[in-house]
Amino acid sequence: MKFVDEARIRVEAGDGGDGCASFRREKFIPKGGPDGGDGGDGGSVHLVADGNLNTLVDFRHRRRFRAERGQNGMGRERTGKQGGDLKIPVPIGTVVYVEETDEIIGELVEDGEALLVAQGGRRGVGNVRFKSSTNRTPRKFTRGTPGEKRDVYLELKLLADVGLLGFPNAGKSTLIRQVSAAKPKVADYPFTTLHPNLGVVSVDRMRSFVLADIPGVIQGASEGAGLGLQFLRHLSRTKLLLHVLDIAPLEGEERAVEDARMLIRELERYDEALAARPRWLVLNKCDLLADERDTLRERFIRALRSEAPTFVISGATGEGCRELCFAVMEHLEAGMQAEAGA
Repeated sequence: MKFVDEARIRVEAGDGGDGCASFRREKFIPKGGPDGGDGGDGGSVHLVADGNLNTLVDFRHRRRFRAERGQNGMGRERTGKQGGDLKIPVPIGTVVYVEETDEIIGELVEDGEALLVAQGGRRGVGNVRFKSSTNRTPRKFTRGTPGEKRDVYLELKLLADVGLLGFPNAGKSTLIRQVSAAKPKVADYPFTTLHPNLGVVSVDRMRSFVLADIPGVIQGASEGAGLGLQFLRHLSRTKLLLHVLDIAPLEGEERAVEDARMLIRELERYDEALAARPRWLVLNKCDLLADERDTLRERFIRALRSEAPTFVISGATGEGCRELCFAVMEHLEAGMQAEAGA
């Protein structure tokens, strides 16, 4: 199924039902007075987070959603039926905007959470409401108010604990295949990954985290080169970034260092807050080099002047992946304990 992380839809709440103007007419009661009932309220439109969904692809085929209209009031003081609310399932992590103004209506981050996006119209009242001692035969009634109608923009930000960041062919997809049950496409050409992938990494019983793999970022991405930066939004909710670096490129080690610096610059241009997030360096494809792992690590740390934790791994053979996953788990658990203590 094709992954879709943005959609534009139109939502229309139901109009309120009109009030009724009628009079009681029965045998032997020729002047029974007003008995027009109220209309029913129009149905509202809600977006509801559904943990079983992970893409907005359904909105490619249906873009207009309308709730039920309230029923008109009737004689004998009968109230019209209220219009049913419309509940639209969306993936967890969906942010909702008003398309015209880019105003954020809200975001859905928990399973079952609901967000009102279009309020149903109010019901009209019947003429029985206007009866008084001085106006015993009111012919006045009110019509229901229109329901809200608006165009909304949906943006999906995946809920992941850790995000993989790197250039195409750095081995991000290979790594997520190695440490989780996710099976993204892996091939020996750039831009194999065309949409984000999620994988659950289980390091021990009741100890796991969610890992996100996004398409590779290249030089000039902030100006729209390659796939641009459209998928970096999926890293905005992560607590830790793993900067995956290919340490065995054909152009040599100097090119690997320059790629790392280039990616950091692109990240800063996109979002300084995201660039400031904790970012660990993961040196991948060590199985293709004969150098000692510690020597490799020290050499790249000096070249990049990095003080962040640095790991040397092979996503293909699994070397060093277990140690990396345990370190990530401990980092996340320490963060959760700090938040609980605060």
